[in-house]
Amino acid sequence: MKRVILTLFLTLAAVNVANTNEIYVEQIGDSLDLDITQTGSDNVAGTAEAPMVFNGDDMTFDIDQVGDTNVIAATINGNTYSGTISLTGNANNVDLVCDSIGSVTCETVTVDVTVNGDNTDIDLRIGESADASGLVATFTVDGDANVIDTEVDGTNADVTVIIDNSASLVGGNTVNIDMDGDGDINGNTVNLDITGGGGVYNVTQSGINDNTVVGTFEGDNQTVDIIQSD
Repeated sequence: MKRVILTLFLTLAAVNVANTNEIYVEQIGDSLDLDITQTGSDNVAGTAEAPMVFNGDDMTFDIDQVGDTNVIAATINGNTYSGTISLTGNANNVDLVCDSIGSVTCETVTVDVTVNGDNTDIDLRIGESADASGLVATFTVDGDANVIDTEVDGTNADVTVIIDNSASLVGGNTVNIDMDGDGDINGNTVNLDITGGGGVYNVTQSGINDNTVVGTFEGDNQTVDIIQSD
């Protein structure tokens, strides 16, 4: 018998007092399907101090935030996860962790993050203490001065970053990808598709078997640093 415990705290502040909507979720059980939509500024779907926590397998959630200075923080402890995050606005923050306790592994993870705006900070950590056997992560960014930090411990990870900078010389986006794990027959792959200048892109891959970086850059004043090691 499956056990599902879902605790949801929702606070909607009055408009004349503040524009903050707050959602905190703690869930235990399998087969969760969660959809969250928040519109306005200073909205919260978990915080660094009190993240949304998902315990179980076969989890799916879709989070849409429209506005500025919004926050998403989630910790996932389970084998199979699929998530879509859409951010429209500036100065937003996302912190997503899978397999933070180490007793389970993120076997199959699909993450799709879309950003339309500037100055957003995205942190993605997958398979922290054990290899994730399958990861497909896609970041699509339209804007400037955004930061993407991705740390992956995986055997078959595919990370794609698609960026359209409006900046030509300065003020572009920053991407840091640190991927380790020995890799299976397919290895681990990073794809960078960058339009617009002024960006900084750092990729570090380590582990035996195939490690691949495919980069397409169109624009001036790009800074690219790629380190690969067995």
